Amino acid sequence: MAFNKLLNHERLTREETKEILLGITRNEYPAEQIAAWLTSFAMDGVTVEELLGLRDGILETGVPAPLDCDRYIDVVGTGGDRKNTFNISTTACFVIAGAGYKVAKHGNFSATSVSGASNVIAHHGVVFSNDPDKLNRSINEAGIVYLHAQLFAKAMKFVAPIRKVLPFPTVFNLLGPLVNPSRPQAQLLGVANLDQMRLYAQVYQRLGIDYGIVHSIDGYDEISLTSDFKVSTNNYERVFQPADLHLAVAKPEELVAGASEEEAAKIFDQVLDGTCLPAQRDIVVANAAFGIQVMEQGQKDIDTCIAMARESLESGRAKQVFEKFVAINS
Repeated sequence: MAFNKLLNHERLTREETKEILLGITRNEYPAEQIAAWLTSFAMDGVTVEELLGLRDGILETGVPAPLDCDRYIDVVGTGGDRKNTFNISTTACFVIAGAGYKVAKHGNFSATSVSGASNVIAHHGVVFSNDPDKLNRSINEAGIVYLHAQLFAKAMKFVAPIRKVLPFPTVFNLLGPLVNPSRPQAQLLGVANLDQMRLYAQVYQRLGIDYGIVHSIDGYDEISLTSDFKVSTNNYERVFQPADLHLAVAKPEELVAGASEEEAAKIFDQVLDGTCLPAQRDIVVANAAFGIQVMEQGQKDIDTCIAMARESLESGRAKQVFEKFVAINS
């Protein structure tokens, strides 16, 4: 039995891990057994095979989001860096869409900061949906669609009460970026440490998608411009300094979302309006630029991608995309 293998510190196959996940959704295991399983993963770590098996199970038991466009990107962070930054990834998605690329953003309400992607999206009056016609209208007409995780990943509700009482992050914290129900062909992911960067790089290589993984050396799960940052893609692995992008070093306090969802939403609006702090603008431009480079499969240098992201913001196209997105989804 797979549970016995875990007790003996043996690793599971992709199929074994998937079967455990499916068993949980069929209520085949008591809560105590699931808690022991999650504790085992927390103690021994998770392998690429095991993470892929969990992903397979969540996608198989979830609601699909079939999109009828050829190529699109998701930009997401693992969360958990406890930095309470403003909605950098979400804002970057609208900048990427403003530059002419399709985006399928997957997100949820915040667990560790003032405002997650779903918080800032809902704050603007958007009504979440899993209706395929509405999703396709959004990505085709606005260039971007938002996929609220709770409408799609049905398996998560079976483990939510147990995750809530365990005093440590579980393996499910790693799954959010991997279970976008539209199964994007490209993804830009921010991670909170270098171990996660190595793990996700192997997962993406197995999935065969175009990826960029970013990590700021001082602990942010995005390009913060507060320090050097590392980028790993299908094409290269490199440490950058803000100066390499011709951008200034940012101060940590310039990234903070504020004390409320309203304050975070205000910063989001100010970035799109062009009335934000220069550092806030630069951080969004930097993250969007690496997303553009992933979509271009590394065929554009980062200076070109920075210029494209900046033009999307400064021309007002990113804001226009957001306004159209809200009109379609409200």
